[in-house]
Amino acid sequence: MRAFIFPGQGSQSVGMGKALAESAAIARELFQEVDEALGQNLARLMAEGPIEELTLTENAQPAIMANALATFRTSGIDIAKADFVAGHSLGEYTALAAAGAFDVATTARLLKLRGQAMQAAVPVGEGAMAALLGANLEIAQAVADAAAEGEVCTVANDNDPTQVVISGHRAAVERALEIAKAKGAKRAVLLPVSAPFHSPLMEPAAHAMEQALGDSEIARPAVPVYANVTAAPVQNPAEIRRLLVEQVTGMVRWRESVAAMAEAGVTHFVEFGGKVLAPMVKRIAPDAKVTSVITMDDIDALVKEI
Repeated sequence: MRAFIFPGQGSQSVGMGKALAESAAIARELFQEVDEALGQNLARLMAEGPIEELTLTENAQPAIMANALATFRTSGIDIAKADFVAGHSLGEYTALAAAGAFDVATTARLLKLRGQAMQAAVPVGEGAMAALLGANLEIAQAVADAAAEGEVCTVANDNDPTQVVISGHRAAVERALEIAKAKGAKRAVLLPVSAPFHSPLMEPAAHAMEQALGDSEIARPAVPVYANVTAAPVQNPAEIRRLLVEQVTGMVRWRESVAAMAEAGVTHFVEFGGKVLAPMVKRIAPDAKVTSVITMDDIDALVKEI
């Protein structure tokens, strides 16, 4: 069995999609469709930067989706070749688009709005996120609980058995950096993000997404999508809508999602448009085969294999 997976924020880089667009008309057409949906030249920003502008959440989210979806579309591989799809945070939208639940324009607009709403939810400087390395979920939860002191400090991403991300008020997250080592983490590092994603502080963004998703058409995906907040497969459009709203403030249960897919029989994970998730997958399911697909050579090799 096989799962197609799609990366989240942090996988953006200047030059992303450029070689793909130069090599494949289908990629150029997808980038143009995204540009038209957003009314901006996102493809040029992806290709040329500057990185500061590309990294802005409202640009990074649709850019990462466009690059990953273009990589998948360029491969020409039928979605039916996957038994499941999944994505990390914003990557869940890419997974849904790949499976036919959203069209490209809708996906781009939703992610642009999601980025804007997340950024606007908390004034810059008031929130923060930190990665706890060499820490599992139990350690991270203990760190977050100890650091909160009446403020918000919560587990945002349970990425793999050795990496968990916490999120919340900046002062609480900074306290967590000091507490983490005493609780058993090897390292704790602040992440270069501008908002405390996947925490209760994102509630205003969740309301914005509830309205936007309520106005958006969602088709039944061709294959089940493993939802971030439940680590379980979903295909019902109403359920997908509800879970995407919950995802804004909820924990990304990536470790559990990959473990559940492996338990369901997945032996091959294919990451389109990045190589961020592949190392996590190997730490969760060491026996699984993991393929990262970024370049035309990667696409050619995958097509021959599948």
